[in-house]
Order: sequence, then structure tokens, then C-alpha cells
Amino acid sequence: MFKPNFGASLHIFKVEIGGDAQTTDGTEPSHMHYPDDQNYFRGYEWWLMKEAKKRNPNIKLVGLPWAFPGWIGNGKNWPYDFPDVTAYYVVSWIIGAKQYHDLDIDYVGIWNERAFDATYIKLLRYTLDKSGLERVRIIASDNLWQPIAFQMLRDAELLRVVDVIGAHYPGTLTVEDAVSTGKKLWSSEDYSTFNDEIGGGCWARILNQNYVNGNMTSTISWNLVASYYEQLPFGLEGLMTAKEPWSGNYIVSSPIWITAHTTQFTQPGWFYLKTVGHLEKGGSYVALTDRMGNITIIIETMSHDHSVCIRPPLPKFNVSAQNATFKLDGSFNDLKSLQVWYSKLCTNATKPTLFTKKAAIPVKDGSFTLELNVDEVYTLTTLKTGQKGSYPNPPESQPFPRKYKDDFNVRNPPFSEAPYFADQSGVFEYFTNTSDPGDHVFTLRQVLTQRPITWATDSYQAISVIGDYSWSNVTITCDVYIETPDTGSVFIAARIDQGGSPAYLAKGIFLWVFADGTYKVTADLLGKIILRKGLSGVRARHWHTLTLRVEGCTAYGLLNGNLLFKDVLTVGPMHGWVAIGTGSFEFAQFDNFMVEAEVTDT
Repeated sequence: MFKPNFGASLHIFKVEIGGDAQTTDGTEPSHMHYPDDQNYFRGYEWWLMKEAKKRNPNIKLVGLPWAFPGWIGNGKNWPYDFPDVTAYYVVSWIIGAKQYHDLDIDYVGIWNERAFDATYIKLLRYTLDKSGLERVRIIASDNLWQPIAFQMLRDAELLRVVDVIGAHYPGTLTVEDAVSTGKKLWSSEDYSTFNDEIGGGCWARILNQNYVNGNMTSTISWNLVASYYEQLPFGLEGLMTAKEPWSGNYIVSSPIWITAHTTQFTQPGWFYLKTVGHLEKGGSYVALTDRMGNITIIIETMSHDHSVCIRPPLPKFNVSAQNATFKLDGSFNDLKSLQVWYSKLCTNATKPTLFTKKAAIPVKDGSFTLELNVDEVYTLTTLKTGQKGSYPNPPESQPFPRKYKDDFNVRNPPFSEAPYFADQSGVFEYFTNTSDPGDHVFTLRQVLTQRPITWATDSYQAISVIGDYSWSNVTITCDVYIETPDTGSVFIAARIDQGGSPAYLAKGIFLWVFADGTYKVTADLLGKIILRKGLSGVRARHWHTLTLRVEGCTAYGLLNGNLLFKDVLTVGPMHGWVAIGTGSFEFAQFDNFMVEAEVTDT
């Protein structure tokens, strides 16, 4: 991903400023759950940025909020009523990146794919400058070209403080107002497509045509690595796949090598030449220079059906084989040869050719001719530093272990999250009970007590999923600790069928216990489809052990080893993840989690 002249050799890395809310495939923890709380070691983004910088010290870093902790809005699902508070929160993240991780953030955004507020953007610039962060540039609005471009042309101060106009999934096109601002134009989120050969074709086409058609000088892929449960929304839509941390398996896909065609032979600060455009029989070409004697030309001939991105719709076009002659003028007229790197994407049984070095092509009187076929990418360059990095065969793919347990006994965790748990609402973190002298010193705790300013339709319950989506017959055991007297509640669950943005609609088998001494079994996270209810004797601020066994169409449950219910007829999905959670945004703890799944016929 990051090492120069090896693989994707990325130039820019954009991360989420975690806001405690669901943002597509899960929640990312905030550095400030509450106004008096600051912690710059939560989540994985810090680690990722440091790993990126370790490999490429020149990589540009971007931060963007998708959501915000609830206190930012003071009870409203809106971050702009108190713009000074929001600016302080975002700038604190940038300062923390430097103070705790020696990371210099280069760009910061406003609010992902949501409304912008001109007053907030101006105040953000003021707060950055007052904090000695004049070099941090502002991107707006990470949504559409309009209305931000329109407003910038009519507000001189807004025009001054916005450095980059970033649009999402622009379909390679821009608008006249955006061009008229004179600002840098970026496709600040794009791709979002399966990383198969068609996804590689999508990426090859837009990397060139975002500039050819839309003057966009940066294209940022959502997302980096498909490293989340495949059945969550947009599974397999990273530039590569690494979704089995328990096995270590990963798959290097075609978009990695398509990226290399551009990134290994250009750098931030290079300039696009004016002579870019479309080829006569379809496809496109761009040329860039460092203005120090080097030139790189990237050519793509992607056909329509082999380069469709998931969004936006792609109008029909034709591409056919052709000979293309290029004429180099000016300082490049004396070049004798160019290095050649080549890819051929195929969606049939033919094996693709990815990022292969070919013989240098001679240049005579500044001219050369290429025979171009369909679905090809060429890079022609004066640079000789390109490399197709080699790597050992990854470990074999393995399903999630059928027997899995975690006692959360980690004194100094490298991450705030426990492995393999994927929070879908709420935030579950390692916790140390300094006042507990017993068996529950180290636990997993749900730490939010207020619903965040959401980006998606977050549920009002907290839920974290784990395991194999194909599991059907399972036994789950977990120690639970309700912290809220009278109204608190927790659950363990099986056969969870929804995650990501639709997680609030999840169906499955849920065993709930409540601080008022009752229990219920439901078929949904909302708790509306009640299958059984009764008394349990559970009390807040005491540890209890829950067991849920689901087999075929029936379920039974135990509390502290004693039968709580049996022969509950299940309804809804017959397979899915297992889960833990709380009935509201409330403190609650979990310990000694264990799941055992049976092998079932497929």
C-alpha cells in the first residue's frame, strides 16, 4: 500500500476522525467521548497513519469527520449550532496526532457527505491559525460540487479559507462554478467498487479521466483495504482484501497494480501537461512532469462493460483497438527511449497481466507509436525506479474459529478494541476495573452514554458483532455487568443478519436481561418481536453469567448455570453473526466471552 516503488505506493492517505457512530461498516471511537475526556490512542487510525508514514515519510495525511460525539450538538443531531466547540474538537484531534504520534495532518475536511456551514468553515480556519496550524489546508465539502462552489464564488472569505473543493463520486465530471473558483479540485472519495477485474478497470479509467474530463488532480479510493466482515455493506470494496485476521490471509487485487501505474511514476508536486485527452477510438491519456526533465504518460483503454464503477451510472461508450502516435515537444523532444510498464485486464478465463515491465520503447524525433488493444494500461516514463514488489504467499484462508473465547485480560492493549469484535452501534473498549479485586479486573465495556451525531441511521441500542455469518447452531456464554440501576439492560445474541448502516434493523435471537430483574427473548434488536419474557432475578452492579443456545428452530437460555427458559421457537434468520450489546447508550461490561458453533451442512 504505502512503500514507494513496491506496490500501490500511495501518495495520500485519508482517515476518519472517529465520531462514535456508525459510518458504513462499523463505529470508530472518538478521541473525546465527552467534553472532559481526551484519549489519542483509541481505534486503529493512529496506528495505520504511523505505519503509512514509516514506509513513506512523504505521504500526505487527511482527516475527515463522518460523525461527532453527542455532546458536540448539545442534544441535537447537528454539529454547527456551536461552531467554536466543533472547531475545538477537530483541531484537538490534529494537535493530538502531532503531540502523541508525531503525525502532521496536511488536510482536514468538514463533515462527510453532509451539510456544510460557512460560519463553521471560517471559524475552523481561524482556530487552526490560532493553534499554529496555518499549514493545515481545508477541504470542502466532501459531498457534491454544489452548493459549495456556488457559495464560494459569492463569499470572498469562504473562498479564501477553502483550499480544495472535494467531491464524491463525480463520474469524472466537474461543474463550471468549481473551475471558476481557481481552487484545486479533487475527487475526494471515489471507486467504492468490488476489487475484481471490473473494479480494476473502473479504477484505471477514473484515475485518468478524473483529470481529463474534470481537472481533478487527486482521486482518493474508498476504501483502502476490505478488512471487515464480507457480509457487511460494501464487502470486498477495498483496493485489496484482508478480511481474516485470525488466519492472516490476504488477496492482492488488480487495483493495487493499476494504482502503481500512476503512483510509482509521479509524486505530489508534479504537474499535468496541457496535452491530455481522449484517444481517437476510445480511452484516455495523461502526461505529467516534475519540471526537472522527467515525464510520465499513462494510457488506458478500458471498455465500458469492463470498467463500470458501482456509482455513478456510466453512459455507454465504445473502445476499439488502435494505433496511437505521440509527439513529444519542447525539452522532451530529445528523448531516445521511454520505460514501459503494462497491464491487461480480463474478465474471462484469460489470466490478466498486471504491472509488467516491457522493453523500453524507442523515441525518434520526439515521436513514438503504440499498438493499443482494449482494456489495457500503459505507463511510459523516463523514471527507472518502478518495481513490482514481491511478497510471500499469504497464509491459507480459514473460516472463523468454531470455538472462540476472550477473557479480555490485556493490561496494555495495542488497540482500544478487542480483536474480531465489530461495533455496529456504540463503542466497546478494553476496561480496567481498578476497584474490582475479583475475577473481573479486565473487561470489555460499552462506554457511550449519549447517542452521537449520526451519519447513518444508528440504532438506539449498542451492538457489536463477531464470528462467522454462516453460523446457525451456536452456544454463547458471557459474563455481564449492568451498571445502570433500574433501567439498565444487556443482551447476547445469535444469527444476527444485519450490520453497517442497516444494523438497527437486525433480526436474530436476542437474550436480554434487565436491571429490574426481568428478561425477554426477542427476534429483533429493537426488542419488538417478543418470543418469551419473565423474571430472572438479575441485579445491576452484580456479575451474572448468561448462556444462549440456539439449535434448529429452538433456543434455550441459562442464567448463572440455571435454566432460565427452554423450547423458545425461533423466527427470522437461520444464520448470522453472534453479538453482545446494551439496551441503550449506557455503561455495561462483558467478560469471559465464549462461543461454540456446530458444523452444519451447506
